[in-house]
Amino acid sequence: MVTNTMSKLVSILIPLYNAEQWFWETMESALSQTWPNKEIIIVDDGSTDNSLKIARQYESKSVKVITQENQGAAAAKNKACEYAQVEYIQGLDADERLAPDKIEKQMAVAEEDEPRILLTSSWAKFYYRYKKAKFIPDNLWQDLEPADWLITKFNENVFMNPAVWLVSRELTDLAGPWDVRTAPDDDGEYIARVVVASKKVRFVQEARCYYRKSNPKSLSKDPSDKALQGILLSMRMSTGYLLSLEDSERTRAACLRVLQVGAGTFSRGRGDILKKADELAIELGGRLLPPVVDWKYAFAKKVLGQNLAKRTKMTSARVKQTIAWNWDKLLYNLSGKRT
Repeated sequence: MVTNTMSKLVSILIPLYNAEQWFWETMESALSQTWPNKEIIIVDDGSTDNSLKIARQYESKSVKVITQENQGAAAAKNKACEYAQVEYIQGLDADERLAPDKIEKQMAVAEEDEPRILLTSSWAKFYYRYKKAKFIPDNLWQDLEPADWLITKFNENVFMNPAVWLVSRELTDLAGPWDVRTAPDDDGEYIARVVVASKKVRFVQEARCYYRKSNPKSLSKDPSDKALQGILLSMRMSTGYLLSLEDSERTRAACLRVLQVGAGTFSRGRGDILKKADELAIELGGRLLPPVVDWKYAFAKKVLGQNLAKRTKMTSARVKQTIAWNWDKLLYNLSGKRT
């Protein structure tokens, strides 16, 4: 039953760390939400730039600013949740944006008598000009049962903007806190837990949010050993959640698929991490295959050697993204408008 839920309080949680360039845009999009009953909780995770100073300028009765020593985004989100004693929670990274009616559109279909319905939305990527972002549907842009949602995500390696979710307090309590051990995939592991705790994932196409793509300079480094271990732990836990819902041929195939995708990342680190991933694949009834490489990379590897070929491939990808980044930045500045 769809009901009037205008009295429901929504808390927008923003983990903040060194985001002074874009944070004001994020705050303006949060404050501009047409949903009237809202609060904003900002947790500064030990920023070393002017982020905290900017956050303090917004502090008010409905905007709380909390500080902690640098512990990572997952710990900051957990801290924010401690202060958010509300009916619904909206997460928002400190450089992203929500459409003004994003929360209102989702709350319009929230079922007051069933808070375990998980709400998701449309989303798009952008560099500088969010209004030029293109919304490209994928197979998660539909209502799905929890197991089907996870199977689709695993099979198609779909990246999700965490801001798409609007989660009831009941679901967050059932799922538990973000697991700091799974960084940098703490959002992926956490939402898998929330999906499993839900009764259904409901897609609200009219609700929109915007994900800011990383500066291409940040793509130049291989993940650290700690990050690779976190990703592997996230995969182990997330695949376990799916199997807890349904242990079948199709769910095991989906789990193997997501591990196979991860093999390309694990192969860039210590061999023992890739070995552990393969051991997990064996537990699921399969084995990891060598990562598939395109013919251009295979040829470069043969001629230049693995290390130089890898650097060449990464440089090529970074150059393409840098061109797109700088072009969008130029048009953004020429427009004279921060839109």
